[in-house]
Amino acid sequence: MFFARESTGSPAPILVGLFYCLLSQDSRQGRFVQRVNSIFVSRPSAMLLAFLLLGALDVSAQATSPGPPLQPATREVVDEMGRTVRIPFSPARIVSLAPSLTETIYALGLQDRLVGDTDFCDYPVEAQKKPKVGGIINPNLEEIASLHPDLVLATKSINRLDTVRALDTLGIPSYATTDPHSVAEIISSTQKLAEVLGASEAGKSLGEELQSRLATLQAKLATVPPRRVLFIVWTEPLISTGQHTFIADVLRNAGAVSIVESSQDWPQMSLEEVVRLQPDYLVFASSHSEAAARDFDALAARPGWRILDAVRNRRYAVISDAVNRPAPRIVSAIEELARQLHPEAFQVSPVLDKEPAPANPAPSSPSGSALSSYTHTICSSSTESSCAH
Repeated sequence: MFFARESTGSPAPILVGLFYCLLSQDSRQGRFVQRVNSIFVSRPSAMLLAFLLLGALDVSAQATSPGPPLQPATREVVDEMGRTVRIPFSPARIVSLAPSLTETIYALGLQDRLVGDTDFCDYPVEAQKKPKVGGIINPNLEEIASLHPDLVLATKSINRLDTVRALDTLGIPSYATTDPHSVAEIISSTQKLAEVLGASEAGKSLGEELQSRLATLQAKLATVPPRRVLFIVWTEPLISTGQHTFIADVLRNAGAVSIVESSQDWPQMSLEEVVRLQPDYLVFASSHSEAAARDFDALAARPGWRILDAVRNRRYAVISDAVNRPAPRIVSAIEELARQLHPEAFQVSPVLDKEPAPANPAPSSPSGSALSSYTHTICSSSTESSCAH
């Protein structure tokens, strides 16, 4: 008990005071040595001094040694849903609940921090090798927790609010993005996400690159009239895209304009309406051009579709279904669609910028468009996959 009391006090001054008193009694060396020797003759006195000396050293070490390691510094951010969340300054273990967010993480070069994603996160190919946490509608919360993430990324368009609330209950911070309505908003959201992940410079660089590519494309398309197109989301029933979706803005950036004037995001169209509007081109999104060609042939075989000039002349374009994901790769889809709709705008430098060869033979077609097949596999055709789009 005595040692515990002394060790919590300040034994170092006591020890110094003891030797000072001994020294002050006689300044002569012989008398001092005799006094000290007489103290150490007694075993209890020796033990007492040893305890005092050890206590002094222990307190001194405690005063100079660093404290326990600090937890990662955190900060408060407001996500795109308006929620205030506390996250690490630089999240090191990220789980993505949306294919578009997974693509964005790779585009930012932060794939080493990605510790898990969904079954539908399939681009790039490396993302398929990440630990899976289930689907996008009902991810496995136990799997997410087992990965010990310090941040989970979600998006309003395909993830449920219940999932975000459950993560909050588990003490796992989440950051949610909203639905972009333009290509500019996709780029802006990418840069915001980069800041949240502590990679603002990477976000700035990526944003500038995407904007530069779009500016270069607009310069090429400046002198060509826009094509009137019907973007086909689904063939049965026939569903297209409204004017306020980011896909409609993709069309505008590619030198096209949708014939659909609906304010709904995904309006259902009738054949009579399409025949009345007579689009110049039909546009399909598919990971394989062969599948899109089959879709086109299936439409052409239906009663009434041959009335369309675009069907009779086989004027259709196929782009990667990356166009369905609000991620940085969407700029590549815009460039590819522009090449198919306006091949004449890309013939200035044939050596550097070759036009792809036509892939949909049509001997009687005066203006058959070139098909281009992306080699990337995007989403499988299932109900949940269509939500992931």
